[in-house]
Amino acid sequence: MIDNNVLITSFFAFAGALAISFATTPVVKIFAKKVGAIDVPRDARRMHKTPIPRLGGLAIFFGFLISVLLFGRLESQMKSILLGAVLIVLLGVADDIRPLKPLTKLAGQILAALIPACSGVVVERLMNPFGEGRYFELGMLALPLTVIWIVGVTNAVNMIDGLDGLAVGVSAIASITVFTIAVLVSEGYIAVVTAALAGACIGFMPYNMNPAKIFMGDTGAMFLGYILATISIQGLFKFYVGISFAAPFIILGLPIFDTSFAIVRRLAKGQSPMHADRGHVHHRLIDMGFDQKQSVAILYMLSALLGLAAVLLATSGEMKIIILAVAILASALIGLSVTGHEQKKEKSRRQPETTETGEEQEGQDETKH
Repeated sequence: MIDNNVLITSFFAFAGALAISFATTPVVKIFAKKVGAIDVPRDARRMHKTPIPRLGGLAIFFGFLISVLLFGRLESQMKSILLGAVLIVLLGVADDIRPLKPLTKLAGQILAALIPACSGVVVERLMNPFGEGRYFELGMLALPLTVIWIVGVTNAVNMIDGLDGLAVGVSAIASITVFTIAVLVSEGYIAVVTAALAGACIGFMPYNMNPAKIFMGDTGAMFLGYILATISIQGLFKFYVGISFAAPFIILGLPIFDTSFAIVRRLAKGQSPMHADRGHVHHRLIDMGFDQKQSVAILYMLSALLGLAAVLLATSGEMKIIILAVAILASALIGLSVTGHEQKKEKSRRQPETTETGEEQEGQDETKH
């Protein structure tokens, strides 16, 4: 049965976070300019044409933190999550002002993940998909696997932050999904926290949608990934073990899929998994001819479908929903591959007919992220 008190508290947490995030973003924008946290479009991966301030994630963080402090329940494990979030945000701010080395960022992410993990925010068991009612007790593997999960999701959300409004919108959808499940299974504590996270994301979105006035930067992307990873442990892996094997992976299916595909792609080319490239799913949509708004809308729709699958998983048969989620991702991959192949063939047919000047080449580069 749905608790009305939880819904009311969640509404205030959502509204408060939204208002704070929306109100502080212009202040953060001024601060970003003063400290030189500016994203300059230097390469083909960047989609914007003019320098744009970063650090917008600070507004999301402030909205979330203040709302949780006002309306949330500050147990010891929640305090550890917030402490790790502060470290992640500080790491992101430093990286947005002056890019850090990949190993330095990774070390900071691991340290931030260890704070909640050592305080009991761990994945203790996983459902055995081949035996109904049976679970794998992780034992000594609980801590390292939890750290891998938190760091992995933190970077996964960071990697999809390539189009205006994409990462923050996908994170908002994931937050709303976890909120819905938390309400359905009477986890009021998680419902309030995810409502605050959704509100903080939505409050920032008017400034971040195409054409973006400010980017959330690594500050926001890593923070959102970290919070989604830790809250999924508290709300799905721990308290609702029956769906623990699949639900978090379905909810975060888009960033997890994109990051996994990127790692495989880079290793196949003999590159480091940390090597930046232009092969992410949002880049492929742009190369197919979709503009930024269309690409973001498509990925929002995919995230919403995955979220719906996760909600259904909480209330109906597991295997059917797992198959549905796999089918959605497989269809998206096949569609991207086929359409991308057709786009390349079309470009190759038209290439001999055009003479590319230096000015034309410069104009093409400016349309790439």
